Amino acid sequence: MQKQNWLITGVSSGLGRAAAEAALAAGHTVVGTVRSEQDLRAFEELSPGSAHGRLLDVTDDAAVPGVVAEVEQNVGPLDVVVASAGYGLEGTFEETPLSDVRRQFEVNVFGTMAVLQAALPHMRRRRRGHLMAVTSMGGLRAFPGMSAYCGSKFAMEGVLESLGQEVAQFGIHVTAIAPGSFRTDWAGRSMTRAVRTVDDYDELFTPIREARQKASGNQLGNPARAGDALVHIASVERPPAHLVLGSDALRLVTAARTAVDEDIRAWEALSRTTDFAEGAQL
Repeated sequence: MQKQNWLITGVSSGLGRAAAEAALAAGHTVVGTVRSEQDLRAFEELSPGSAHGRLLDVTDDAAVPGVVAEVEQNVGPLDVVVASAGYGLEGTFEETPLSDVRRQFEVNVFGTMAVLQAALPHMRRRRRGHLMAVTSMGGLRAFPGMSAYCGSKFAMEGVLESLGQEVAQFGIHVTAIAPGSFRTDWAGRSMTRAVRTVDDYDELFTPIREARQKASGNQLGNPARAGDALVHIASVERPPAHLVLGSDALRLVTAARTAVDEDIRAWEALSRTTDFAEGAQL
């Protein structure tokens, strides 16, 4: 495998950390972003000389391009960028404050877009590269009590699919990584939970919240194997535009997409009634 330069955001924990460890194990150079000096030192100790830490808040629009440019100059041309930084926000739609929703989108959507936008011009000039972003199975199907989180991940699925079609002409690949339930801190300390205020949702939502908390630390997905999967698709000639990780994600996403297809077929006749008699087809 040819040695590559990787940039991965959010390497202090979770799938970002797993991807970084897998890439380092494969002999690649990895620049990982973190938000504290302690995490930076811990990351660089993983592989001195190959693991390079950078302090970055992905929501700092002014800082992101500078960090990427500095990495390009001092570490080397980036071959792979993985936008992994993000967090979960749990709460029913009615109970979740809009300020929390905005923060969710600031990190999961705008922070991710900032990183990809900063890396793209460098890759475009070289006519090669691979942009990845961690979305979620919640970006391909929705779950009750996760409207803000799923909304942010659905948004990124759309952004990445459109981006992939724009940059394919430059030899740049784009992959949306949609993990299922992995044994990380996502459902633990990385999860923000809206305060419960409406009793009407107790019957539906209380068991969901309790089950998620109980399962934390015992999830099906193995982060190390997810990291290996990302390293693998970064080495193939035709990587996927969408990569679902985990058998639970495969089952749940497939069921959701089947339900959408069934709605489309069931209401096809009504859908066709909204056309002009003559008009331009896209």
